[in-house]
Amino acid sequence: MTTKVAVIGSGNIGTDLMIKVLRLSETLEIVAMAGIDPDSDGLARARRLKVATTHDGIDGLVRMPEFEDVEIVFDATSAGAHKRHEEVLRPLGRTLVDLTPAAVGPYVVPTVNGAEHLGAPNVNMVTCGGQATIPMVAAVRSVTPVHYGEIVASISSRSAGPGTRANIDEFTETTSAAIEQVGGAARGKAIIVLNPAEPPLIMRDTVYCLVSDCDTDRVREAVLAMERAVQEYVPGYRLKQDVQFDRVPADDPQRNLLPEGERSGTAWKVSVFLEVEGAAHYLPAYAGNLDIMTSAALRTAERIAAHHQKGVPTA
Repeated sequence: MTTKVAVIGSGNIGTDLMIKVLRLSETLEIVAMAGIDPDSDGLARARRLKVATTHDGIDGLVRMPEFEDVEIVFDATSAGAHKRHEEVLRPLGRTLVDLTPAAVGPYVVPTVNGAEHLGAPNVNMVTCGGQATIPMVAAVRSVTPVHYGEIVASISSRSAGPGTRANIDEFTETTSAAIEQVGGAARGKAIIVLNPAEPPLIMRDTVYCLVSDCDTDRVREAVLAMERAVQEYVPGYRLKQDVQFDRVPADDPQRNLLPEGERSGTAWKVSVFLEVEGAAHYLPAYAGNLDIMTSAALRTAERIAAHHQKGVPTA
C-alpha cells in the first residue's frame, strides 16, 4: 500500500524530489505537483511523467481532484511562502515536509533524530548545510560534550537558485539553531559560501567542534559510523580526509567558549571535512547540496508514511 504525496515548488529542488519519489520509493506515490510558473521545466517534466500539475500554487493544489487522497505534501518553495502553505494545509489534515528554512515545525535530520517527530503535522529539513554537517556534530557529541560547533558549507553558485539566494539569512539562523537543538552543541554557528568557480565544484563542508579532553579514537569511530549511516540514503556523502584533532593552546581565545571549570585543561578542536556528490537524478552531480536535501526529505516522508499506516494519529 502506497502513500500519496504532492510537491509544492517546480524549481530544482521540487523537480529532483519528484523524480526521486518516482524512481526510488516503493512506499510513496507522487500524484501532483504545484508551481507558479506555467512555463517551468519542472511542471513540463511532471506532465511528461504523468503527474498532475497546476501553476496556481497552493490554491490550485487544494482544488485538484488528486489532492483528496494526498497525505504528505513536500514544500520546496521559500521560507516566506511556507508560512501560508502551513496555514492552508494544517486545517486540512495534511502532513508537511518542509524543505525551506522556515522552521515552523521541528528540525529533522534522518540519522540523528529521524524517529522523534513522526507524528508531527509539519517537519523541517533544516538546510542543505545542516543535513550535511549536523550528523557529524551529533557524532562527536555522542562521545563528548561539544561546547561550540561551527560549520562552513561551500556550494557552487550554479546550484544556488533564487530560493536559496533569497533565504541566506534564514539559512544561517536555521542551521545555527539546529546545530544546537539537533546536533547537541552548546553553541552553534553556520556559514555558507557560494563558490563561482568554473567548472562548478562539488559541495564541500567543514565541521569544527570545540571539546574538552576526550577519547580521540572513539570520536573518530563515531564519525566514520555516521558517514556510513548517511551514505545509506546519500551515496555521494564522504569524508575528504581523516578526522583532525588539534590541541587548543592555553592562550587561545577559543578557550572562553569552554565551561569555566574546564578552561585550563586539555581542549581539542575536532575538524571534519566532507564532500557531497549528488546522484544526478535531475540536477548535476556537483549539486550535492540540493541532493542531500531531497534525499533526506524522501527518507523522512517514507518514515512518516510508515508511521501513519500503523494507525497512529497525527499530532
